[in-house]
Amino acid sequence: MKLGAFSVSLSVKDLNASKAFYEKLGFSVFGGDAAHNYLIMKNGDHLIGLFQGMFEGNILTFNPGWDQDAQKLDSFTDVRELQKALKAKGIAFQTEADETTSGPASFVIVDPDGNAILVDQHV
Repeated sequence: MKLGAFSVSLSVKDLNASKAFYEKLGFSVFGGDAAHNYLIMKNGDHLIGLFQGMFEGNILTFNPGWDQDAQKLDSFTDVRELQKALKAKGIAFQTEADETTSGPASFVIVDPDGNAILVDQHV
């Protein structure tokens, strides 16, 4: 099962303080908008999203249809197909993608330890 590009989405208290910290670890701003309280930072193939005031807890994020540079892949498994496959395996969903649509969509599942996993397709 190919879930797409991987990143960690961190709920941060102070966007600027977190940005400065991760810059010391070699990350640089790759995307996002500080004026809207989020930044995407990158170090090589590693991505971290910093989100201030948007959600509680940290989230493991997968992006079907994107590579680690947020470039569209020619071939990928649609988020709705991933959802169907996980449902068939008995996975419970916190939120679901509308299976009657196409294009961008997402779903959220939670692992046995309470960690949220967001599968968020942008294409």
